[in-house]
Amino acid sequence: MESSSDEEEGCTFIQVLSEKYNPENFPYGQGVVVMPSPPGSPVKGHLFLPSMLVLSDAGIRKAGDRSDIAAFCAHVLELDLSHNQLNDWVEISTIVSNIPHLEFLNLSMNPLSGVELEPRMAEVFSRVRQLVLINTQVSWDTVHTLTQQAQELEELFLCLNGYNTVSECQASCPSLRLLQITDNQLKEWAEVRKLGQMYPSLKTLILANNRVDSVSDTRETLEQLFPNLRTINLNNSGLSKWADIERLAFFPKLEDVKAKGIPLLQPYTTHERRCLLLAQLPSVVLLNGSAVSDGEREDAERLFIRYYQDCPEQELSERYHILVSKYGQLAPLAEVDLSPRSTMVDIRWGDRVETVNLRLEQTVGDLKKHLRALLQLPTNGIRLFYMDREMCSVLGPEELKCNSRALHSYRIRDGDEIEVVPKVKSRCSSSDL
Repeated sequence: MESSSDEEEGCTFIQVLSEKYNPENFPYGQGVVVMPSPPGSPVKGHLFLPSMLVLSDAGIRKAGDRSDIAAFCAHVLELDLSHNQLNDWVEISTIVSNIPHLEFLNLSMNPLSGVELEPRMAEVFSRVRQLVLINTQVSWDTVHTLTQQAQELEELFLCLNGYNTVSECQASCPSLRLLQITDNQLKEWAEVRKLGQMYPSLKTLILANNRVDSVSDTRETLEQLFPNLRTINLNNSGLSKWADIERLAFFPKLEDVKAKGIPLLQPYTTHERRCLLLAQLPSVVLLNGSAVSDGEREDAERLFIRYYQDCPEQELSERYHILVSKYGQLAPLAEVDLSPRSTMVDIRWGDRVETVNLRLEQTVGDLKKHLRALLQLPTNGIRLFYMDREMCSVLGPEELKCNSRALHSYRIRDGDEIEVVPKVKSRCSSSDL
C-alpha cells in the first residue's frame, strides 16, 4: 500500500536531483559546483551540480522541500524538466521561486491541459528569458499570465499545443523577441495578426507546419504589425498566391524567409522556385537557409522579368514593373544547343583518302568499328591517329588510344584528318609505343 501511494504521488524534484547529481552518478568537472547538504536535509553528503540541470523523463510530480531547492540551486541558470508528470502550477512555481537566477525553463511534455496559473504565482517567472512549453496543451490564458509577469521573457516555444486560434490579450509583451508556434492548426492570417499585436518586438516568428493560407493585410498594416521582424518561417504553410509572397516584403526589416513545401511552389522547378521567390523579396539576405549573393539576386530578378514578360498587362504585378524600370525590357535568352555535333574529316588509309561526316558523340571504339566496315579493313585491328590541321606541325599526330573516350573531347573540327594504321604485332613490346 505504501509503495502504490508513493507511485501515485510521483517523485519530487529534490529526490531526482539528489539521485542524479550525487558523486557516484555525476562526475566533477568544469562548471560543476560542489554543494554540501544543509543541516536537516534528507540528502546526505554533497552533490555535484552544474549550472544547467537536466532532469527530464524522471517521473517528477512534486517540488519537494523548498529549503533544499534554495540551498542546492542558488547558482542554477537553466533547468530542463521536460517529459515529467508536473500537472500543478503550484509545484512548478515552488521550484522556480527557489531558483533565483533561473533564465531557461523547459516544461515540454508535462500534462498542463486545463491547469490555470494564478497571476500571483506567475510573479516567480519574472527573470525567465527562455520558456519552452511544447506539447503541454497549455491554455492561452496561462500563456498570457506568464507573458505579463515574465517581464524579461525573450523566447517562447508553443509548438504542438493544438491551437487553431489565438486568444487575444490586451496587455502586450514587449520583451519577446522569438516565438516558435510550429505544428499547430492555425489557418487564418487574422490569428497571426493577433501575435503581432501582442508581441510587437518580435524579431523571429516560426510558423512552420501550420496551414496559414494567406498574408491578407494592406501594406500599411503589415509595416506596423511586425515592425521589427527579421525572420519568418512559413515552411509547409498553405500559401497559394504570389501576392502573399509579395506582401512579405512589406515587413520593413525582414531579411530571412523560409517558405518550403507551400502549394504555390509545387508547379515550378527547384531553380524557378528560388529565383521567383527571391525576385519578390528585395531585402532578403537568407532564403530557405541559404545566403543570397548580389549576383544571384540579379540573375533571379532578370529571370523574373523574362518569366512574366509575355503575360497580359493586367496580370503583371507591381514588382514586375519595378524590376523592368531597373533593368529595362529584356530579350529572351537564346536557346543554345551544347550537345555534340558532327564534323567533316578526312580519313587516310595509305594512299586512300575518304571524307567522312563524323558524329562527335560516338566513342573511339565506335569509330574503329565504323571504319572497319566502311573501308573494308582487315580484322586484325587498327590504330587511329588524329591530326589537327592547325597544330599538327607543332604537336604532331595524337593517337586515339582510349576506346571509351568520346570524340568531341578531342575538339575535332572540319578539315582535320584521322590516319588509319594497321596494328602490327611485334616481338618487342615497345614497338607499339
